Amino acid sequence: MKQYIGLFLIAFAFSHSITNAQDKNPVIENIIKEANENSQLENIGHELMDLVGPRLVGTPQMLNAHNWAIEKYKSWGIDAKKEKWGEWRGWERGITHIDMIEPRVQSLRGTQLAWNPSTSSEGVTAEVIVLPENIKDSLSFQDWLPNVKGKLVLVSMKQPTGRPDYNWEEFATEESFQKMKDDRDAKTKVWRDNISKTGYSTRSIIPVLEDAGAAGIVASYWSRGFGVNKIFSARTKKIPTVDLELEDYGMLYRLAKSGNTPKLKIVAESKELGRVPTFNTVAEIKGSEKPDEYIVLSAHFDSWDGGTGATDNGTGTMVMMEAMRLLKKYYPNPKRTIIAGHWGSEEQGLNGSRAFVEDHPEVVDGLQALFNQDNGTGRVVRISGGGFLNSYDYLSRWLYAVPNDITQHIETTFPGSPAGGGSDYASFLAKGAPAFSLSSLNWSYWNYTWHTNRDTYDKIVFDDVRNNAILTAILTYMASEDSEKTSREKIVLPMNPRTGKQRTWPTPRSPNRDGGRN
Repeated sequence: MKQYIGLFLIAFAFSHSITNAQDKNPVIENIIKEANENSQLENIGHELMDLVGPRLVGTPQMLNAHNWAIEKYKSWGIDAKKEKWGEWRGWERGITHIDMIEPRVQSLRGTQLAWNPSTSSEGVTAEVIVLPENIKDSLSFQDWLPNVKGKLVLVSMKQPTGRPDYNWEEFATEESFQKMKDDRDAKTKVWRDNISKTGYSTRSIIPVLEDAGAAGIVASYWSRGFGVNKIFSARTKKIPTVDLELEDYGMLYRLAKSGNTPKLKIVAESKELGRVPTFNTVAEIKGSEKPDEYIVLSAHFDSWDGGTGATDNGTGTMVMMEAMRLLKKYYPNPKRTIIAGHWGSEEQGLNGSRAFVEDHPEVVDGLQALFNQDNGTGRVVRISGGGFLNSYDYLSRWLYAVPNDITQHIETTFPGSPAGGGSDYASFLAKGAPAFSLSSLNWSYWNYTWHTNRDTYDKIVFDDVRNNAILTAILTYMASEDSEKTSREKIVLPMNPRTGKQRTWPTPRSPNRDGGRN
């Protein structure tokens, strides 16, 4: 299958000025002018990240986010509603204090993990213990296991450096940098082999430690950046689990290994709220000529809660909301129906979008195009045809109307290949519907903001987000106005070199509508 890499945009840049690319279309001109001169992105971001905060599925904050979005849409004259798709374990984060009280006093930087059982208001005070470093086999581990009773157990590897690799690469000698990497690789292998000899994995060992009487679990999931950790969910049922930033975790580990046993006081309060309903927020601008054909603006609404979910996926949410505002103001009677889908529980397996696909076959069948944004604050730099044979024909027509100062940064790949997962557009692709990812520039996303304690408002790059809102609004306008229905003809997928078998199109998967049970 011939591949067309997006060099056609370069040809546009040579042969068309910015104004010609827009063809003096008043709707497009007004969208661009409004986005640049009266952007609502900073206010949307402030309200969503600072006021509503993190949006973990099953929490009151997630429900607050849905209600906030509906009211915001109504203020722009756009109909919006919550659509229930299932239930989840209801939980609300409280106050976390982690203090070392021996051999000296110091407040430590960390937090309880999501769905963590609450301590009392007095908390848990106990000494710290590390896992044995030279486990012979599972029997010797079982012999050691009673030592954890009444102790706080450090369950993560002590990192040999808190400096990210780029810092070493800039300042260290080549020999020193290589020595550090070799040392880290060796220690990582030893750590993994040691855990394996217990008879458990890094995950399955947690309930074993709890059953053996541990007072709590202390982890540190370093994200290879200064001061940044991944924050996910707890695996304990009754005792606290906290994640400490690398610097404090390493100090505790060194103190414990040197015989200067540290003692911690952990207060990690939270509330169990029983089973709670879970929702998607769906906003709609009804089509005037072809109301049964749809363009969907897609972004997951939920987040992990170590930070405030700014770049995962607050920025995607901001893009779709601002695009809807622009369209409602300057394109209030679209030919096709325009929907914004703010999906719940993407982080636990695309649950909200998978539920929508199951519950709304009419939207899937009538889908003209879906545009999804979900990988950080950067400007869009990649668009793939998603494995649709003729995607070049219609996506290139729509992109032609976008200003060159935006499209000059975008590499396109046609016909591309379908995504099996990763973000919510995959839920629609699996049904053969034309769904496309607006993939953005990195901005150190994976190390510094993706699922971390540093995913906060200050990491938003508003110039890039504004460009993405303009791009999305114009693509949506062009898709709505297009006289042709998009083709769904798929490419013949290539062979898988690992298996020697032909690749197949992704198949639909049902959502977990009753997740989060203890």
